[in-house]
Amino acid sequence: MNDFSTRPARPLPFSDEFASADEYVDSLLHFAANSELFQFLCGGVHILDFFTGEPGLFISAVPPEWQPFLLEYEPMELMDLLMRDDLAEASQRSGSRAPPESLLRYVKDVRRLSLRRSFRPDKPRLSVLPRSVALGMKTKKVHEVTHFAGYIDRLADHVARVSGKPLTHLVDFGSGQNYLGRTLASPPYNRHIVAVESKEANMAGAKDLDILSGLAEREKRVRNKKLYHRIAESVDPSLRNDEEALKCAAKALGVTDDEIATIDLRSRKELQAIYTAEEGKGSIDYVVGRLEHADLADVISQLPINEAALKSENLRMMAVSIHSCGNLSHYGIRSMVSNPSIQAVAIVGCCYNLLTEKLGPPSYKPPFSRPTLQPINARVARESEKRDPQGFPMSERLSTYNERGIRLNITARMMACQAPGNWTEQDSDGFFTRHFYRAVLQKIFLDKGVITRVYHTNEPGAGAGAGAGAGAGAGAGAGAEGSGAESPFNSSTNPVIIGSLRKQCYSSFVAYIRGAIAKLTTNADFGQYSQVIRDKIGDITDEEIAEYEEKHRYRKKELSAVWSLMAFSACVVESLIVTDRWLFLREHSDIVRDCWVETVFDYRESPRNLVVVGIKR
Repeated sequence: MNDFSTRPARPLPFSDEFASADEYVDSLLHFAANSELFQFLCGGVHILDFFTGEPGLFISAVPPEWQPFLLEYEPMELMDLLMRDDLAEASQRSGSRAPPESLLRYVKDVRRLSLRRSFRPDKPRLSVLPRSVALGMKTKKVHEVTHFAGYIDRLADHVARVSGKPLTHLVDFGSGQNYLGRTLASPPYNRHIVAVESKEANMAGAKDLDILSGLAEREKRVRNKKLYHRIAESVDPSLRNDEEALKCAAKALGVTDDEIATIDLRSRKELQAIYTAEEGKGSIDYVVGRLEHADLADVISQLPINEAALKSENLRMMAVSIHSCGNLSHYGIRSMVSNPSIQAVAIVGCCYNLLTEKLGPPSYKPPFSRPTLQPINARVARESEKRDPQGFPMSERLSTYNERGIRLNITARMMACQAPGNWTEQDSDGFFTRHFYRAVLQKIFLDKGVITRVYHTNEPGAGAGAGAGAGAGAGAGAGAEGSGAESPFNSSTNPVIIGSLRKQCYSSFVAYIRGAIAKLTTNADFGQYSQVIRDKIGDITDEEIAEYEEKHRYRKKELSAVWSLMAFSACVVESLIVTDRWLFLREHSDIVRDCWVETVFDYRESPRNLVVVGIKR
């Protein structure tokens, strides 16, 4: 497919079990809307609540016939079963190693509904990035840029052929350090790039790299060197790059305004990058802006004045992005529908947890009655209530499915950012330990009165629906112990968002607790927690902390098993998000000539590897 003479055989990389895209979409949406176990694992449970109730989430929510099996397997053995093992062979195992039939059915469903992620690369024109272009890139970024630059170049040629007119620009949404744009503006691609970035520090860094790569030159500084050195020697060495300090020193020395005008007192970092247009060579235009919608009128208005002739019907652009976060992917995809000048899109999304929600948070039927597991007064709760028309889902198909629409809360979307296929034993042991520490800390918070229990129905003793039998048919909720106040489906706890701690804080549970307490009581960002934590657990002893760890240590495997199932199940969540974006383009068939999804990176190098492509009629 080097010249895009043919599009992928399938518009979505779905399993061979499906005869068509429509059959796949029907099955995907039915599973998401009707599998109670999937809803529990993708949005209905949070790791913070693992130990805050009795008998705990594992016993209460995991089907009873699964529990002995899940505890028998080591974490990586379980991941092999979920992600890689031949299920027909697994079904022949005996004794405690034999997976329950209901678990095998669930694994098969998730596997067949997850979009295929295998990658067969076309040879890019730049098999190795020149050192001047690869400056600042890590191995992962080199892989992404090498393959995506070649992909975009071929796609741009294809768009030009089918439309009969060449593209004038590639618009990079959220360009960051502009690694992709710099590569595409350099030989052999020589494309014209519009780099849209909200953070000026990123843009300044990108321009410095443009200078090092030869795409730009640093502004020449003309100064009276003798006078400049006289002024510079009169100030503290630490202030010699401070323009205001140098001006004050010049005044103190009696230097006149006319003389100061002959000295360029700007530091080297303040000198501008100068871009010179040359026939046959690429170019980069930077546009500062935080995109809040898909309308690119403001971006287009900031293009250089010498391109005024292109600001009408002659401007033909393609929106591109490697890993545009959250709604930025939606803006890029919608831009083809909203802007006459956008002729095509090629967007690789990421950070699904940053998506807003168009329909509001899910409100699962019993036994999953918790509408959401989010901090009551935090950003994610506010975002959930926005009902943002720019948010997920984009397509009418998902928005109106079963009259309620497909909804994914932040817990489900955050899990979709995982890459379980890449987990190693060392990696998984590390984050299972971190999750274990955090879950036990939540138990300490609850026991000591730092936080309170939150009930999600009017009555503390209600909310689990039919209790133990509510989800038995689907294999979910079958272990629930009645519908009392301790039901994990009726209550949760107030989350305390801690964030990351220093590496040494994870060396032991005592070190973790001490690090968390220190952060929550000394960092100004956590002022709302500081006093209550000092009052409630400021005097907790190392011995008491060790007792909590010892009491829950045997349940660490319970947590790792559920987290593994959550991450595995979230492969379907990512498939829902990507399929929704493709459906949005297909639904605009009056504007969109063709659209598809395919892989553009090796999953082992970059697991968010699905590009959504659209070409305008």
